[in-house]
Amino acid sequence: MSQNYKVETEQLIDNLKGVCANYGLGNDGNEFKIITQVFLYKFLNDKFGYEVKKLDKKLSKSENWEKDIVSYSDNDYKLLMARMPAGSIQLSPNHFISYLFNNSTKDGFSTVFDDTLRDIAISNNEIFSVHTIQGSTIRLFDDSLSNYISDASERDNFCRALINQISEFSFEYVFGEGFDFFSTIFEYMLKDYNKDGGGKYAEYYTPHAVAKIMARVLVDDGVSNVSCYDPAAGSGTLLMNLAHAIGSDKCSIFSQDISQKSSHLLRLNLILNDLTHSINNIIQGNTLLKPAHLDKKFNYIVTNPPFKLDFSEYHAELNADTNSERFFAGVPNITKKKKDSMEIYLLFIQHVMFSLAENGKAAIVVPTGFITAKSGIAQKILKKLVDGKMLRGVVSMPSNIFATTGTNVSILFIDKENKKGDVVLMDASNLGEKIKEGKNQKTLLSTAEEDMIIATFKKHEAIEDFSVVVGYDEIIEKGYSLSAGQYFDIKIEYVDITQNEFNSKMVVYEKSLGELFNQSSSLEKEIKNQLKDIKYGD
Repeated sequence: MSQNYKVETEQLIDNLKGVCANYGLGNDGNEFKIITQVFLYKFLNDKFGYEVKKLDKKLSKSENWEKDIVSYSDNDYKLLMARMPAGSIQLSPNHFISYLFNNSTKDGFSTVFDDTLRDIAISNNEIFSVHTIQGSTIRLFDDSLSNYISDASERDNFCRALINQISEFSFEYVFGEGFDFFSTIFEYMLKDYNKDGGGKYAEYYTPHAVAKIMARVLVDDGVSNVSCYDPAAGSGTLLMNLAHAIGSDKCSIFSQDISQKSSHLLRLNLILNDLTHSINNIIQGNTLLKPAHLDKKFNYIVTNPPFKLDFSEYHAELNADTNSERFFAGVPNITKKKKDSMEIYLLFIQHVMFSLAENGKAAIVVPTGFITAKSGIAQKILKKLVDGKMLRGVVSMPSNIFATTGTNVSILFIDKENKKGDVVLMDASNLGEKIKEGKNQKTLLSTAEEDMIIATFKKHEAIEDFSVVVGYDEIIEKGYSLSAGQYFDIKIEYVDITQNEFNSKMVVYEKSLGELFNQSSSLEKEIKNQLKDIKYGD
């Protein structure tokens, strides 16, 4: 049945994109705002109905709950709202989709449409707003979605077309679905928008395989009442996988990202995955320059930070950071000729290490070159991880696991307690199937391969040419290298042969060697003769 829901939900998304295309917004920079916000409005409207039906037997038996609830007295309606679960959307009858649909034929409908979404956002400001580092509020819905249509005479028709699409669809039967369903739907909704064309702060979508491995390796059974953090959260793929592994009711999410677009998408992701209680912890702003959660220490941190980026405009402020403990290894120098090659990921690793609780665990996506660094800031970070016995392990991933970048990546695992006492180094670079994704090549891991990586790491198991388990002293002896290949045993194969076979091989080798020596002698004479013929001025 869930497959039918998936197909129907994807069809709704396609229909909304079709409406945008028909009104000149196909591939427009604002299309994703319209798609995600109208989708969210429909989702919350139906979720509201789902919740009130559970609270009221009369509504649970109703064929049209929106129509029946309108007949409630003001007092009865308020009492019903007071019983709604924490974090639920609060709607008035004039917020319902049915109300908009019934008024959609009137002139000036786009104004009614915009006013309705604005009123919902204001009424639910306390729960559903995202905040900037300066304290500004980013509400649930934009003030005027219809204004994205430049031709004012088309705005009413555009809003009617949107309402017609969502009024013919129901989410009622998908609320029982779990994370796998909603994560798939979220990815489908964003597949045309979450690409690497976003300019300076492009949002790269972390592949599901990477997110799954990070979460499943970090989380043990029986975890509850923990804090989870991503300082470069993007649209929240890593945090959602982590929360799913722990349980959405057993953790609180904290995040920060410089991109306003990403913060909008993360909010949507939290709502879809029953994590509305954490929306107020989403901060839009520069984590390195103005960290919003610096006073907190987190149980779990996951992040896929930008690797290289020009941060020269605030380099001096980072250098002057009075909290030298946060950037203990230093701030990368400005690369004058190519500023966008400044290794910003080294700052994020240090920030993560600083932000971990005493029993904290972290997983960070890093360029594979980092794990064999021999000098500079990277080497200082490696030394602190190893000398402080907080390194849990490294998984080197296949090339092109990210379709948007050719950089080879590894996953760095940190555990400040590391009760295992040793380190897992894994080379998974030979796994996966190569496929084409648009113009790019991408490597896909099978479910069995993902599970093998997770199981091998959690068991601290050594597998020939795949994984090794080493002590901290061994890593120090190797110059703090975390490349699994440097610890694999070198094997020399021996083949038993008879005396006659040995003698025959030696005859062949002597003959071949003699022929090579003769050629060499001949070439030597020819070169000397040619040198004699060379004269000055030739």
